[in-house]
Amino acid sequence: MQDYHNLETLLNTQQKKLSFFQNLVLIAAADGILDKSEGEFLLQIGKKLGLTAEDVKPIADNLSVLSFVVASEGMQRTLELQTLVQMMLQDGQIDPREYGLCMEYANRIGYSKEILDDMVTQLAGGAPTGGNRNPPTVK
Repeated sequence: MQDYHNLETLLNTQQKKLSFFQNLVLIAAADGILDKSEGEFLLQIGKKLGLTAEDVKPIADNLSVLSFVVASEGMQRTLELQTLVQMMLQDGQIDPREYGLCMEYANRIGYSKEILDDMVTQLAGGAPTGGNRNPPTVK
């Protein structure tokens, strides 16, 4: 029987949740525009993780000096990268700055550009140029 992993079980401490959320915010803010769908995705993830506005305020207040926090556990790393790619795809476009940050994260966890591109293609519903307006949401 396959072991089922999701955000709630992998992000089992407040620090893991905040680090992950910080990574998502960095992707959302990379192109300088917080699209409505990106904001809704952030709210959905924050709610799913049980984060409050007070919890995430320091992230928003210090955005210009923050950087990626890379998870130490393998399954958590993969799930986080998938969710970062979903954030990048939220507005239906692949911004080069957002893609660059996803590539940085992928490299830091030992994934190649080919693995990232395959993940983007799969999560965009087979549209590697990011033309899908309704990318899948985290389950």
